[in-house]
Amino acid sequence: MLKNFLVLFIVFTGLCSCGSNAVYRIEGKLANLEDPLVYVVYEGSGDKKMDSVICHSPGKFKLELNQEGFHSATLFFEKKTKSVTVFLEPRQKISITGNLQYPLLLQIKGGRINDKLTAFYKTISVPLKEQAELITLLNAQEETSSRDTDLTSRLTNVNHQIEEAALAYICDNPKEAASAVLIQSYFVIPDDTRKLEELLAVLDPQLKNFYLVKELIEYSVRAKRTALGAEAPGFSIKNIYGKSFSLDSLKADYKLLAFIAPWCEMCQTDILHLDKVSKNYDSGKLQILLISLDDDPQEVRKFLKEDSIRWNVVTDSANQAAALLDLYNVSVIPRCFLIDEDRKIILKTDNGAEIMQTMDNLLKK
Repeated sequence: MLKNFLVLFIVFTGLCSCGSNAVYRIEGKLANLEDPLVYVVYEGSGDKKMDSVICHSPGKFKLELNQEGFHSATLFFEKKTKSVTVFLEPRQKISITGNLQYPLLLQIKGGRINDKLTAFYKTISVPLKEQAELITLLNAQEETSSRDTDLTSRLTNVNHQIEEAALAYICDNPKEAASAVLIQSYFVIPDDTRKLEELLAVLDPQLKNFYLVKELIEYSVRAKRTALGAEAPGFSIKNIYGKSFSLDSLKADYKLLAFIAPWCEMCQTDILHLDKVSKNYDSGKLQILLISLDDDPQEVRKFLKEDSIRWNVVTDSANQAAALLDLYNVSVIPRCFLIDEDRKIILKTDNGAEIMQTMDNLLKK
């Protein structure tokens, strides 16, 4: 009888220890989570997978993934207005607890990177709380006022405190992968890679194969490719009328590449002042190429019929706009690149008035 009991005990404990067969498990218990729908985007080397889950009780959720090859997951809450990223290790359960009002102060346990980041953020809990509260106050303001100016100034100071703390952590912990995460979070500036390169050099060579370090190095290379003074990358594409052309086939002294999208209000040619730019300078001095993130050239043609200006437009059909987006390292739109007669990038802006001022100064020479 004792023998039978031992067999049953071993079987029972074996079943309990097995638990879930999921490769990745994320469990959460959050305060101040009002919307029960949680979205997640898993990311791996060139691969993404999206999923969602409904909280089975207020603030509690569980996510499981049986597919290998992912290194991080970003969870979106409250209709995707708040998010948190966790770093994955196979068969390592991750737990997320705390107050969603302060996403960076959530307790994320499971995996070395998560544990190290949680410990770091705990050391700067005061400025992180103030940062979250200031952002909430600024988002709630409907009109610009002296109070807005004060809040913005306070937020700038708090951001600086947090960046200084992150910098100190990176310098003190060059062997930690968490340092690479902090570099990505606080020191990636699209138009200036100097700080990024400086901090990448601080990291221990043992981290060179860490996926995030590789991505940051690749980002730095792309960013320098379109830095001010760099030679504009060449391309060969077709516009919406089927005409093939390259950067060199634009024969004006200056070329303007404008990355826009029909769903972006600030991208409209009149708001961006591109219509004024087009009318102020003849085609021998300036030619404009619109790169529209729109996969329906028919709709673009219909829109252009109603415009008095004959725009040269490339859309996202055949992935041409997307390819240029990557080639010119565009992370936000609108984004305009002014290129001179030597194919050098002399201006990057989202302001048409700045384009006209720059052109006026150039033509006076």
